[in-house]
Amino acid sequence: MSNMYGGYTLGWGTLALINAGLAQTKNRSGLNWFLISLLIGPLATFFIVISDKKSS
Repeated sequence: MSNMYGGYTLGWGTLALINAGLAQTKNRSGLNWFLISLLIGPLATFFIVISDKKSS
């Protein structure tokens, strides 16, 4: 029972890393989006995908 949430934790962390990379491709802070993704997960992905690319 100690490994019950191991898969969810690994998946959630992986999603946060993917979101950080996706945010960087849109000229946004990868670290900020990584931390946001740890809190709201798939919702952060949705917000990143629908946002426009930030001008440099």
